Amino acid sequence: MKRRFLPVNHFALFLFVLLVVAQTFAQDIPLSRQMADSFMARHKDSILVGKNTFTRWDYEQGLMLKAIEKVWLRTGEGKYFEYIRKDIDQYVDKDGNIRTYKFDEFNIDNIPTGRALLTLYQQTQPNKEKYKKAADLLWKQLSEQPRTKEGGYWHKKRYPNQMWLDGLFMAEPFAAEYSLLFKHPEHFDDIANQFALIEKYAVDEKTGLIYHAYDESREQKWADKTTGRSPNFWARAIGWYAIALVDVLDYFPQNHPKRIELIKYVQRLAPVLAKYQDKESGLWYQVIDQGNREGNYFESSASCMFIYALAKASRMGYIDPSFAANAKRGYAGALKQFVEKEADGLLSLNKTVSVGGLGGTPYRDGSYAYYLSEPIRKNDLKGIGPFIFASIEMEIAAENAVGKNKTVGLDYHFNHEFKKQPDGSDEPFHYTWEDKLHSGFWLWGNTFRELGAKTVPVSTAPTAENLREIDVYIIVDPDTKKETSAPNFIQPNDITAIENWVKAGGVLVMMANDTANCEIQHFNELAGKFGMQFSSKNRNMVQGTQFEQGKLMIPADSKAIFKTANKIYIKELSPLLVSGPAKSALTDQGDVICGVAKYGKGTVFAVGDPWLYNEYVDGRRIDTSFENFEAGKDLAEWLLKQVVKK
Repeated sequence: MKRRFLPVNHFALFLFVLLVVAQTFAQDIPLSRQMADSFMARHKDSILVGKNTFTRWDYEQGLMLKAIEKVWLRTGEGKYFEYIRKDIDQYVDKDGNIRTYKFDEFNIDNIPTGRALLTLYQQTQPNKEKYKKAADLLWKQLSEQPRTKEGGYWHKKRYPNQMWLDGLFMAEPFAAEYSLLFKHPEHFDDIANQFALIEKYAVDEKTGLIYHAYDESREQKWADKTTGRSPNFWARAIGWYAIALVDVLDYFPQNHPKRIELIKYVQRLAPVLAKYQDKESGLWYQVIDQGNREGNYFESSASCMFIYALAKASRMGYIDPSFAANAKRGYAGALKQFVEKEADGLLSLNKTVSVGGLGGTPYRDGSYAYYLSEPIRKNDLKGIGPFIFASIEMEIAAENAVGKNKTVGLDYHFNHEFKKQPDGSDEPFHYTWEDKLHSGFWLWGNTFRELGAKTVPVSTAPTAENLREIDVYIIVDPDTKKETSAPNFIQPNDITAIENWVKAGGVLVMMANDTANCEIQHFNELAGKFGMQFSSKNRNMVQGTQFEQGKLMIPADSKAIFKTANKIYIKELSPLLVSGPAKSALTDQGDVICGVAKYGKGTVFAVGDPWLYNEYVDGRRIDTSFENFEAGKDLAEWLLKQVVKK
């Protein structure tokens, strides 16, 4: 028996939406995860798209892998990463060749799966150069992709002179991340130009809606002979464009002069989407401006894309926060209209149009009748992927008030290690926000960001001035001379600046390491101000993969901080010695593992290991019985709650 969501009568009350979800499923598993798990259960070994009888490199595959990646980063469950890796490894050989991919077709739909290649390349794992080689091949396609006279990508070689809205999603998020990762700053002008051309030639002057495509040559039968535009506003095409905008901004340099133009495009589009959102259901129609005209219907993929774009743009500050309410109303409608639970417990998504195109054989004329003629599918990937995108944003929105207007600074001065890049330049690494390898803090930083906080590096010695805007200041594993030729030891003036900042309400986090790998002496001079000392004892000395040797259980009296985690992993740590004003926050076998001190208006938290770096929170290294990811989120939330209002 299939079970549908209960009716939602008050769309504006997001907490009510969450209550409906909880009552319907009677379990505390986020919908993003439930839908991803359902998808993976139906596509166990590979991703089969539509009615295909064999797997092939495909943009729907790329969309789903990005959705699954979002769930991985949200949960720290390694099975999601492994699903991505195993899928991609069916296509990419050791030399970076991609099975079923045809370079000379110049099909821009072949680019989106490149985002999964970049994800895999940035992780610590063997033989990962093949992912870069495959990404380089897709980058080469873009560099040679046929273009309009003004530089816009043709959608495909066999669709000459045509720019489609779909193409912005297909190419530009990959191009932006590749450009940032492999240092091609000159390409950001080209990325901005792709959007500028759509704004110039495809935006309707009266409604602000965007036509599906335009033909520079005006030769296609579907093209208006004056403007070159296709005749109708297909909702999913606009959805592709909206996702492309908010995702490209993740990688677009903050100081690039064209960044503000992209944000203005989001600001222009948001009120248009709000205008055409159905007031009663909160959803959007297949042909977005035709309302309940005969044959028109609420379409799931476009609705989920708009929910995602409005929610993310609101969260990132690109548009007025009031648009978050539109996203919430839309999500409530999506739960009511599109989502159902099957008898086997898996989630399904209904009412996704199978395809929408122009030209080709048989010829697609872009008419209203055409867009209504394409089949509607259940569990179509183009709907499931955006539903997961939207669910992730809704889950973030439900909890990110705790970090609003708060800044978390990570020390890059006392911890100041570098590694050589392929171009010979030095790059900071090891416990940095940017480092996505196992050595970095990217994933814990992402937790802070999803809780609503801003994360920044603190690259110079602490002073009253450079700590002024910092609410939480994290110092991790100060360098020894073994790690850095000229380490920055903690000095008396550093201690004075930090002590005064804490006294005024700052939240300080001190993460040491075992005594062989941390400059303990000077770090202890700082810790001593708050009644704590990192001892010379080393414990939890783990041999190889005998991870249980690093086990720590969270007792009931430590739930004030670690409210959800029960079992964590910390290896080779230095226990603490505590005295007033400090006290233990976690004790194991007589050893103080974590200490807390209230000092003036501020708070200090200390632990003898940097245990929340990527290697031990991403679910890939230690087994799933450990809950470091959950503990990291617990700690982040607790730290943010200690911040004193300014």
